[in-house]
Amino acid sequence: MHDIRSIRENPAEFDLGLARRGLAPLSAEIIAQDAALRETVTTLQAALTRRNEASKAIGAAKAQKDDAAAAALMAEVSELKTRIPDLEAKERELSEALNARLSGIPNLPAADVPEGPDETANVVLKTWGEPRAFAFEPREHDAVAAPLGLDFERAAKLSGARFAVMSGGVARLHRALAQFMLDRQVENGFTETAVPLLVRDEAVYGVGQLPKFGDDMFQTTDGRWLIPTAEVSLTNLVAGDILDSASLPLRLTALSPCFRAEAGSAGRDTKGMIRQHQFEKVEMVVIAAPDQSEAEHGRMTECAEGILQALGLPYRVMLLCTGDMGFASRKTHDLEVWLPGQNCYREISSVSNCGDFQARRMNARHRAGGEKGTAFVHTLNGSGLAVGRTLVAVLENYQQADGSVTIPEALRPYMGGLEALRP
Repeated sequence: MHDIRSIRENPAEFDLGLARRGLAPLSAEIIAQDAALRETVTTLQAALTRRNEASKAIGAAKAQKDDAAAAALMAEVSELKTRIPDLEAKERELSEALNARLSGIPNLPAADVPEGPDETANVVLKTWGEPRAFAFEPREHDAVAAPLGLDFERAAKLSGARFAVMSGGVARLHRALAQFMLDRQVENGFTETAVPLLVRDEAVYGVGQLPKFGDDMFQTTDGRWLIPTAEVSLTNLVAGDILDSASLPLRLTALSPCFRAEAGSAGRDTKGMIRQHQFEKVEMVVIAAPDQSEAEHGRMTECAEGILQALGLPYRVMLLCTGDMGFASRKTHDLEVWLPGQNCYREISSVSNCGDFQARRMNARHRAGGEKGTAFVHTLNGSGLAVGRTLVAVLENYQQADGSVTIPEALRPYMGGLEALRP
């Protein structure tokens, strides 16, 4: 959510930020909406004040036996009582319209975010590891894993497309990856947290999923939402709170199922496990003071990188351009892992600094000890990592000519010492 006061005071700067996002200027329209609301509020307050004054004056007029004055005042109060509800309704209408307008505008990009229309303008910040040289033609993960227990046909009988059934070695490897990632993020100083998978409107609104992206989520018959990521639950733990500045940064992690309708990705990645309706992810969320968020963004990126390095998976870190960032983000790093079966890098983690954008929607603040004033916190989120996509990367990078898959050494303690999966 954007600060209307900031838009009033810096309209040109606001429009410049929108232009970098590829959007038309909006400050003039928003300021006009705000002016209409403020005028209505002023008129309403004046009417309420006058009603109270006139009501008191009626008693004084009657005490002085000034029947004419009392009658005039009573008529005025009656007219005000009729007019005030209309003004209150107009105030609500204008306020809701302004909030709806502001809530549909994406966050403005940080100054160091490169400008560009789409992923072609993203910038490579770092590359780690060398892709393996195969003595045979590497296969994609679905072909590698089918003899090991990955089954899309049975999943389709149960649930339709974009679901998977895992059994045997693949299921165990998937579980091992999830536990390994969660343990590593706890070692990195994140507090392990178990969160609800069903949340109210306010929670998905708070992180920026509503009202714009409702079609990308699943809603239950009682109106709650299945979380698309544990970011929703973790970030909203501080909604409405005033935190002690000394307690920041607050670092939280959770392993949870995630549910996405993928309404905006028709025809994309329909094969395999890259884009599923249901998957598991280890999420990282940080609640920080404004002067901490940039450093925390870098730290979170390194925490996600550490998983890939421990697994020996080649990857690169991308700085997303203005046209490829998420709605709530002001700056995003994507980690892209090398997939030899696809002969390309694919996203496996997205780490975003949202500034105070989500905090305004959630009304999450902090206060330094002894001070009266409060300020909005900054919120950050990132995958540490997506379990299914990491499974894909392990299957493709560690596949062998005989159809087996070598278990990365970091995972062997989680696999009972098993060194390889075999058909």
